[in-house]
This record gives sequence, C-alpha cells and structure tokens, in this order.
Amino acid sequence: QVQLVESGGGLVQPGGSLTLSCVASGLTLNSYTMAWFRQAPGKEREFVAAFKRYNSNPYYADSVKGRFVISKDNAKNMLSLQMASLKPEDTAVYYCAADQNLITSSLRMVRAYDYWGQGTQVTVSS
Repeated sequence: QVQLVESGGGLVQPGGSLTLSCVASGLTLNSYTMAWFRQAPGKEREFVAAFKRYNSNPYYADSVKGRFVISKDNAKNMLSLQMASLKPEDTAVYYCAADQNLITSSLRMVRAYDYWGQGTQVTVSS
C-alpha cells in the first residue's frame, strides 16, 4: 500500500525559506514519477515540480523556477522541496504525488497521479 506523508509546512515571512519533505512507503521512489503540487484557497490544484521515474532531471512550473528546488533521496525514499524567496502567492497546501506509469506529456496534470499525500500548509505572510 502506497503512502505519502508530507511535513515541513508552516508560517514564513515574504522572502523567507522553507523546506518540505515527503516520505514515501510502499513504493520504490526511483521507479515512480514523483511530484509536488499545491492548492491555494479557491483555486485549482497546480503543478509545482517533479522528477520523472528513473530520471534526475527536474521539471518546474514557471512560477517557481529559480526559487524552488526539488530533490530526492532514493535511499531514504524521500522527496524534498526547498523553497526560497517565498511570496504571499506561494501560500497553499502543498501535496506530494506519485505515479508509476504516466507519460511526460501528463507530468503537470493532477489527474495523471494515482497517489497523493494529505498535504502540508504553507503560509507566506508578514
């Protein structure tokens, strides 16, 4: 049974940094496409960053490119998201997602992922 558990959210001031973690169980991290999504109040869930399975080249949403860094530790089965230069518009619940069979063209699509964590709240506010 696949389980994804996120942690690391919190309240941070604009311009600050935060690192999110996602610990996966029931799967081998490197054999799954692993992604971060986020959902702000009243908005649809949106893609943030991802690794395709068996690949260490990251994909990013334009809105976070240059500020966020996705990384993975295959030995620990853990996905991370380092967030810097945070803005109020980054406020959202951040979700970890996994799928074993999606194709590259579906990487940014919510519906392409079979497994989701419960989410962790990130609030950027002064």
